[in-house]
Amino acid sequence: MALEAVKSGEGVLLLVPGNREVGGIMMTTKFETTFGSLGDFSKGELEIINDDPKNYVFSNIFDVASRSRPYEKVVVAINLGYVFETLRAEGTSTWFAAAHDEFAIVMDGVVAVDLVKLDAPDAVVPPGQRGAIAVEGTPVGRKMGYVKCKRGHQVLLPKGAAYRFRADKPGVILLQTVDGALSVHKWADICYK
Repeated sequence: MALEAVKSGEGVLLLVPGNREVGGIMMTTKFETTFGSLGDFSKGELEIINDDPKNYVFSNIFDVASRSRPYEKVVVAINLGYVFETLRAEGTSTWFAAAHDEFAIVMDGVVAVDLVKLDAPDAVVPPGQRGAIAVEGTPVGRKMGYVKCKRGHQVLLPKGAAYRFRADKPGVILLQTVDGALSVHKWADICYK
């Protein structure tokens, strides 16, 4: 069945599969997707059918970010060796670098990402290091520029580069990376109960 997307106000997308007849009565089905934000979210719920809810993890990234320190990397999901971290974007972060690529998606707000191509990346981040590390001081290397991201924009944080985040107003970043020393696990505090 083909769905028609109809924009209905900021952040709301209605998917309307159209009209269909059921038992002689014309029916219209309407699905509504509402996007959350740091200032306006609902905790949500999880319905488990025929299983133990303790086998599942469910948290809301906006709820997690609302209770986190700026740029604290709180793990909200694990998938085949990778983790998804939620970061509260507020002010300017320290510089970070990783021995592998990372990806950041801005879920709320406007975040600038400064990038520096490191002159000696292996001296800053040992090869094989898992997850990001904090870079002390200003990274030595060539400035690559910055990327200004709004809700839904994704930016590559490449291996061999240092990065930092800047946000004038609080926002939310979802970061795909590898579990490392800066990854914070708060399962007991963040999971839906």
